Amino acid sequence: MSGAAKDRVAVLGRKVRKTFRRARGETVTALDDVSLEVRHGALTALVGPDGAGKTTLIRLIAGLMPVDGGELEVMGFDVAAAPQAVQDRIAYMPQRFGLYEDLTVLENLDLYADLHGVPKPERADQYRHLLDMTALAPFTARLAGKLSGGMKQKLGLACTLVRAPELLLLDEPTVGVDPLSRRELWDIVWRLVREDGLSVLLSTAYLDEAERCDHVLVLREGKVLASGPPAKVSELAAGRTFRAEPGSGEPARALQSRLIDDPGIVDAVPEAGHVRLVRTGSSAGTADTLLAGHAVVPVHPRLEDGFMILLRQQAPARTASAAAPRARRIEGSGDTTVIEVRDLVRKFGEFTAVNHVNFRVRRGEIFGLLGPNGAGKTTTFRMLCGLLPATSGTLRVAGLDLRTARASARRHIGYVAQKFSLYGQLSVAENLEFFASAYGLRGAAKRARMDWAVHHFELGRMIDLPSGQLPGGFKQRLAMAAALLHEPEILFLDEPTSGADPLARREFWQRITALAKQGVTVIVTTHFMEEAEYCDRIVIQAAGTVLAEGTPAEVRRQGTPRESGEPTMEDAFIAIVEAARRRVAGAAGRSA
Repeated sequence: MSGAAKDRVAVLGRKVRKTFRRARGETVTALDDVSLEVRHGALTALVGPDGAGKTTLIRLIAGLMPVDGGELEVMGFDVAAAPQAVQDRIAYMPQRFGLYEDLTVLENLDLYADLHGVPKPERADQYRHLLDMTALAPFTARLAGKLSGGMKQKLGLACTLVRAPELLLLDEPTVGVDPLSRRELWDIVWRLVREDGLSVLLSTAYLDEAERCDHVLVLREGKVLASGPPAKVSELAAGRTFRAEPGSGEPARALQSRLIDDPGIVDAVPEAGHVRLVRTGSSAGTADTLLAGHAVVPVHPRLEDGFMILLRQQAPARTASAAAPRARRIEGSGDTTVIEVRDLVRKFGEFTAVNHVNFRVRRGEIFGLLGPNGAGKTTTFRMLCGLLPATSGTLRVAGLDLRTARASARRHIGYVAQKFSLYGQLSVAENLEFFASAYGLRGAAKRARMDWAVHHFELGRMIDLPSGQLPGGFKQRLAMAAALLHEPEILFLDEPTSGADPLARREFWQRITALAKQGVTVIVTTHFMEEAEYCDRIVIQAAGTVLAEGTPAEVRRQGTPRESGEPTMEDAFIAIVEAARRRVAGAAGRSA
């Protein structure tokens, strides 16, 4: 490569290899002959399913690990020969950026400026730029631990940029943040690239984010499946993408669940009351029969459609995993109220996290609890699960009053926490053994449920691996398996797909739909607004208060229509939350 060409490339990798040795002594190939280019002043995305090698590749580029084979140059330096020269020119924000929660916003900036040797005379202008860009200027005296999730991510980004790098590496920067915060973060990244000319390489689980990038690299199991502009990957689905109308009175997820496992269908997802589907391009399966009587129209392909085609070519859809999630169906009418929340309040000192919330959930419903970071969703969940007492109000779960029968109610409940909460040092088998015993399972019944969990969630090849070493998708499977061992009537899922790739999310929702068909009541929080389309009803909550409630169609109508059609759930979410914030700001202004 000529010197001029090298000047246009921030990262150049040729046949990069990286292997790891697991606890059991087996060798795992994380990256297998990966070649890539990250161009100066461009935005490049890494996408792929869990365990694809995205984080490993970013850490190699950051000089935090040595390559085992191939060549890797960053900013013109061989990373293996000059890791410090590389680290002096880049900034890296990992998935769990290390903010100090007992320090203020300004003190965190000072700490990172000290660590990176930023001279004090240069800090004032740089801080001003970063605080204005992230809208954190009014909060410099606030403790980092008191910030919302989105504000923490923006502070992490500001700390990462405190020394003005030439290359920015971001590992899933928007995981766990709500759509409004995600949009704000993307505005910042976009400005850094387009206005400041910064080179940015990021990994993301959101394919709509990757579609905005200049270049995308699709990885699976350490191999490159595709590389190029997003439109190049989208084009793989040309002529194969359609929108189907569900039957009258039928939820979109019902049609989606019939289509998703058909051999003639690559992908199917609920979208704004319809089902978006990608066909294989052959006559395989019974898709034509399944779609008979439904209005079907072609739609433009997008990056996610091409991405799913690439993955399905490598790993055909599995159908067994979504079958028979319970041994028996839960009896009872779908009109039965199994969760009743009335005038619910939870305070932490002077702070009100949940403020007079009301809703009911019927048997067999999938009920979505949505809201921005800091809305009080997780606090509401913990009260519903009997893990946290209410300050006031009524909470009834499975007919039991949680004020007086918390332990009895918990026997009817399964709970998957927002963050992986199983025992990382224990193996998959040991975690299942522990939770089966904790739920009171003994003897043959215990063994049968553990065998079911291993088979149903395809955990067999990971059975002896410490759960802390599992790829993200398998952690989610294990957490779900543990929550379902005792066959609960009610399942609480707190952001269970956060950070999961589209393929893992499809498999997850297949299981949830199958559980609902068997009468299990599911309460779920999510920051993927398209997942709200799987729900029968949803609530949008902010600052501990319910802002909207209804079916997805009813809530969607509160969004601003797009030129291309009706508003999406994300449009509605942003419109509802922003309107509430304007009302609060207006009230504060009038009282000032």
